[in-house]
Amino acid sequence: MCLASRISLAVQHPEDNTECQRGRSRLKQFTRLFKKKFCQVLFTVFSGAKMMQALKGVRHVTSSTMKQAVSELSVAVPWGEIRGKVWGPDHGNPVLCLHGWADNCGTFNTLVPLLPKECRYVAVDLAGHGRSSHRPPGALYAFPSYVMDVRRVVDALQWSKFSIIGHSMGGNVAGMFSALYPEMVDAVVLLDSYGFLPTDQKEMPKLIRQGFEEMLLFEKTMEEKKRVYTYEKAVERLMSVNQTLSDRSAKILLERGLVQVEGGVVFSRDFRVNLKNIARISLEQSLELHSRITASVLVVLAESGLEKMFAENEEKKFTSVLLQAYRDKNHAVVTVPGDHHIHLNKPDVVAPVVSDFLRTKVLSRSATPTNGQTSKFNSGA
Repeated sequence: MCLASRISLAVQHPEDNTECQRGRSRLKQFTRLFKKKFCQVLFTVFSGAKMMQALKGVRHVTSSTMKQAVSELSVAVPWGEIRGKVWGPDHGNPVLCLHGWADNCGTFNTLVPLLPKECRYVAVDLAGHGRSSHRPPGALYAFPSYVMDVRRVVDALQWSKFSIIGHSMGGNVAGMFSALYPEMVDAVVLLDSYGFLPTDQKEMPKLIRQGFEEMLLFEKTMEEKKRVYTYEKAVERLMSVNQTLSDRSAKILLERGLVQVEGGVVFSRDFRVNLKNIARISLEQSLELHSRITASVLVVLAESGLEKMFAENEEKKFTSVLLQAYRDKNHAVVTVPGDHHIHLNKPDVVAPVVSDFLRTKVLSRSATPTNGQTSKFNSGA
């Protein structure tokens, strides 16, 4: 006789005490077993950090322009994973978003919802930033390595043609990638970036040596524990070293920029990203690479951004030449009011310019998505 029949019999004939007791006993056992198994499943799925990931992995962003799910991205690399976020329809025109130095993909949180909804935006945490894995011990964060990481990501996404939006250092990564793989990139948006950052050849030996020495010093002290902050102090710290961030923007970046530890939080980025970049290129090399870009380019400069920073600097002569090179090839160079993080602090200032560019240079060229491409990471990782 099945358990349900025994329980039913016990209920129908209460005078049969033995059968009733057996039914009740089996019901209690069944209930205890069910609760135990149910709790085990919940614990497995939602325990510790996994619980936070499950809750935060998919959330909804609402704006006047776009309402869509935001999902987490994970791309396996030899030393771990490159993480990121995805917005937009599965079959949308692919756009890769690259953040600036020491930031993370959260830098696009406020801008992307204001951009054309026909696009599929993938913003990544570059290696050593945000939630992405740190490079292996002994490895330097040489600039070309970021370019190689982009190649890894788009290979995993199976993108053969796409656009890039890059802020600051991310714009320089975009510039070099577009020069090395011109057939893969149809449009580039540089947010307060020149696409390349040339170095005076006479300064290269000193800077490369400095990078080596900083790395050796780091390796001797790497066993030291990271400084633990309260959340409030972490916000304060970030804003003190990056004064172009608003309070809201700093908190957005810290969503991916902090790790909970005993006694507070620590910054998630690898300290080695602060060391001097040893991979330098001259103005002549920059112009040669620039000449190989076939994509349409939009340069969006902030009035109080890098232009102001380089106004009385030796780099000014380099950036002026680069900007003229863009104009000579009929690329768009515009200036907007604001500082280096204007795209994050006040995205409504930048969004119209970027949106018009994407609609004109990308969306108008294809009534259907580029090559009918679809990301393999449709629902996140």
